Amino acid sequence: MQLPEDRRVQSQMPTHKSARGKFRNPWPHTTPHGLRDVLKWVRDRRRTRRPDPPVSIFPRATPAFPARASTDEVVVTWIGHSSFLLQIGSANILLDPIWSNRASPVSFAGPKRATAPGVSFDSLPPIDLVLLSHDHYDHLDVATIRRIAAQHPHAQFIAPIGVGAWLRARGARVAAELDWWQSVHLLDLDITCTPAQHFSGRRPNNRDSTLWCGWTIRAGHRAVFFAGDTGRHPEFGEITRRLGPFEAAFIPIGAYDPRWFMQPVHMAPDEAVSAYVDVLAENSGQACRFIAMHWGTFKLTDEPLDEPPALTRVEWAKAGLEPEMLWVMAHGETRRV
Repeated sequence: MQLPEDRRVQSQMPTHKSARGKFRNPWPHTTPHGLRDVLKWVRDRRRTRRPDPPVSIFPRATPAFPARASTDEVVVTWIGHSSFLLQIGSANILLDPIWSNRASPVSFAGPKRATAPGVSFDSLPPIDLVLLSHDHYDHLDVATIRRIAAQHPHAQFIAPIGVGAWLRARGARVAAELDWWQSVHLLDLDITCTPAQHFSGRRPNNRDSTLWCGWTIRAGHRAVFFAGDTGRHPEFGEITRRLGPFEAAFIPIGAYDPRWFMQPVHMAPDEAVSAYVDVLAENSGQACRFIAMHWGTFKLTDEPLDEPPALTRVEWAKAGLEPEMLWVMAHGETRRV
């Protein structure tokens, strides 16, 4: 994809590749905590972890997505966590899909799904494209990938560097494996891989050997930004300046407590709203919906499952932002942008 001249400005941020061939967050004070701090967090969790509400408090909606949206529509359905069905430019796209009961390498342990998927797998429309942000179990699920590859054999997958081989081994049809700021034109869409602040690894011995990212998806004059799994980094405005304006930004709001441990890799609600403000400042004066994600589905950290949207609403009001631009969707809910 050839971007306009003003969008091909070279990023001034330091490299996200280390001399050892691993990937890293290129900004100061963004290195994820190591094993010693993991053990400290596990030791302290009985004291710091707060109780969750009954899952019955989470509203559910009946999905109302079309088989295909029209070429000028953008339709969003929340499956749960960071999983969405995005319909844009007449393409049906899955973002970070997971239908499994646990975000784990095994079926008997690990974070268990607290709320059922908002969309049953068998009710999905024909899937054209799957976008993946990184290789963690709550975003890249082996059973889900195999199921998509088997039941939607024409679906193409786009992933950050290093994830393609894993996908191919599970039957996926990989269309592209991209680095930050790289783009591909596919299905009449312009897809760009964007910076994120996180880490990767499915085993202790392959940490940071694959890349993590966000995505922008553009169909003509309509575009959205999927921030991926990320801490608060300084590139939200630059992403918007180079690849926007956006009509919606999917931004994570959960899995942030305790802050001393999670701050490098997950945003708290105040940081998520601040990141959105960066997007809005470079959005050419156009409205942009904030679509909350990465909450209410898997118990990954210490905050109650219902706290992220409540705190996000508080921070939203503090920032004086338009209430209708904040979308906290119900599981299964479909909205048209």
